[in-house]
Amino acid sequence: MKDLLLITPPFTQLNTPYPATAYLKGFLNTRNIGAYQMDLGIEVILELFSKKSFEFIFAEAYQNNKITSENCQRIYALRADYLVVLDDVIQFLQGKNLTFARQICTGNFLPEASRFETLDDLDYAFGSMGLQDKAKHLATLYLEDLSDFIVECIDANFGFSRYAERLGMSANSFDELYANMQTDTTYIDTITLRILDAQLKAIQPKLVCFSVPFPGNLYSAFRCAQYIKANYPDLKVAMGGGFPNTELRSLKDVRVFEFFDYITLDDGELPIELLAQHVCGNGEAGTDAFKRTLILESGEVLYKNTSTKPDYRQSEIGTPDYSDLKLDQYVSVIEIANPMHSLWSDGRWNKLTMAHGCYWAKCTFCDVSLDYIKIYEPITAKLLADRMETLIAQTGETGFHFVDEAAPPALMKALALEILKRKLTLTWWANIRFEKNFTQDLCYLLKASGCIAVSGGLEVASDRLLKLIDKGVTVEQVARVTRNFTNANIMVHSYLMYGYPTQTVQETVDSLEMVRQLFEEGVLQSGFWHQFALTAHSPIGLAPADYGINPIYKDITFANNDVDFTDQTGIDHTQFSYGLKKSLFNFMHGIGFELPLQDWFDFKIPKTLIGSDYILTCLEAVPNFSVQSSAKVVWLGGMPLVVEQAKTKKGITWQNLQMTFHDKIESFQITVEKDKGEWLLNALPTLSPSGDKLHTFGQLKGDFETRFENFELFWNSKPMQKLKDFGLLVV
Repeated sequence: MKDLLLITPPFTQLNTPYPATAYLKGFLNTRNIGAYQMDLGIEVILELFSKKSFEFIFAEAYQNNKITSENCQRIYALRADYLVVLDDVIQFLQGKNLTFARQICTGNFLPEASRFETLDDLDYAFGSMGLQDKAKHLATLYLEDLSDFIVECIDANFGFSRYAERLGMSANSFDELYANMQTDTTYIDTITLRILDAQLKAIQPKLVCFSVPFPGNLYSAFRCAQYIKANYPDLKVAMGGGFPNTELRSLKDVRVFEFFDYITLDDGELPIELLAQHVCGNGEAGTDAFKRTLILESGEVLYKNTSTKPDYRQSEIGTPDYSDLKLDQYVSVIEIANPMHSLWSDGRWNKLTMAHGCYWAKCTFCDVSLDYIKIYEPITAKLLADRMETLIAQTGETGFHFVDEAAPPALMKALALEILKRKLTLTWWANIRFEKNFTQDLCYLLKASGCIAVSGGLEVASDRLLKLIDKGVTVEQVARVTRNFTNANIMVHSYLMYGYPTQTVQETVDSLEMVRQLFEEGVLQSGFWHQFALTAHSPIGLAPADYGINPIYKDITFANNDVDFTDQTGIDHTQFSYGLKKSLFNFMHGIGFELPLQDWFDFKIPKTLIGSDYILTCLEAVPNFSVQSSAKVVWLGGMPLVVEQAKTKKGITWQNLQMTFHDKIESFQITVEKDKGEWLLNALPTLSPSGDKLHTFGQLKGDFETRFENFELFWNSKPMQKLKDFGLLVV
């Protein structure tokens, strides 16, 4: 028995749990509040994609004459072939039967329907794949075929990472969702509620908390809450998470509280603690002690924020706790059309946050007025590394995805040094801003600590619009930073935007040309275009007239986030969607660079005004070699083998030290005057990240100049330049 049951409703990701409940459980541990968590989504997926369930699905679709398309007729005709391998395929994708890859890759083994039609393009688009990856991709296509059958014949609302998402998107009124709650449950609902009921009986909670991050989780949350109210009327039900935080701040419809007793906003730790005290009676809080909580009182929706207790600092909320979650049952799939999306869906990642909020918090399209963006609070690198070690011990996984709005460069540097100091072997990736602090040396340091990828917003690749967005970067700066990451063998994914207010057709075309050149120069490896959406809590949403748009407001009684609008330009930006995405798909796979931009569109576009060598010129600009005295000097290599040599010229003999260094791939030599070489040999161990304290550039210079003159001349000499090429960094 536990007082609280924390639930992520269907569906988010197949490969890893959404971290909100793990964050909450970790916090509740620090307050000695008993909680159990479950990812209802993965449990429903595993029951749905089983031989037993699909025997029922095939029979149900046939009996109800739902099999109409040629594709679904083919799947039904091959149902015996689909059924016989289904459980084995799921086990393989769970990492439990890896030798099955050879069978999957055998021709004529898996049944194939429409999803396999792109298979001929595999080598063309992606080159040769490893056996395991190819098998995962084929197994993914197989599951997508079955998903198509579900959508057409059983439940049109199904999606692997979302369910009935349409009902939660821009739902200014509760009417449609409420009407759906009055209809019969679907087959997927039946599975969901059966699993939920078993857990309720096992845990016997007093408070059930649904974390709803996205619109695609909303319908199931309401379905589950409806079931609880009908069958466990004494149980209290709460909802929190990303969706209510952004969408339900203007909630007025009292019918929502037929399903939920409480809806919490923003950081969930203190609101949930107070609810636990309120519902379970295990604290000093009175009936009115709420934090950012919507309740129904006297027939009216009220916002209660009566507690004077401050929110917890990030250092106080504990380490995320993944216990209870069925970590060995997640399904790793490969959707290889986009390298970053493949990283997102393949493998299980521990989720962590370097900092609460965004250190920039200025982008005009972003919800910077809300606390989850506005209130910035980083945690220390030491505490982060402690939490990483705790999660490794708990989960057995050494992969980390930092889910920050934008990870701060200074903290990334400190964390990388802490990881190297502790000699941890990790793999991690994060979301960033493409700012100038990401120097080449810092990127090499991040790579050495295990960083494999970064994603960041280039948004509209136009300096005028980047200034209007208040992104704080230029296209030239983005090009150099992405080059630095690429040189360090860190994959770079860029979020791209079109249709920003006042954006002209010419700027859209020029933006595409910038993106084309970034891929052609090899400094971007992945990207994704999305059309600008106006949100109510962004600077544009709060002052639309300043950005040349006219919002179309509706009466808000339920969700309020996305706002329809008209742009003073009158341009239909949706017409660019297909061409932008098609060209990007080709650029990501190294093809199509020579084609005129016009070839990607079936309507007339203007010629680009961007020079064909614009990005190349940006990359060739002479960098600034000045070094700040406070910068840390780091040596990533080992100690050399040393041979003393005597050299004579014109009757003068002097001693040199020849140093041979070995790294993981190759070896190299440098020769230095003996006295300076001895100084260097003494200095290198103090520059190791495993040492107690790193030297700054100023300290190193000062130490050198106690014995010699002109440190800069020595620092910029050919031997030292060679050391810099092999891991002598200034960060």
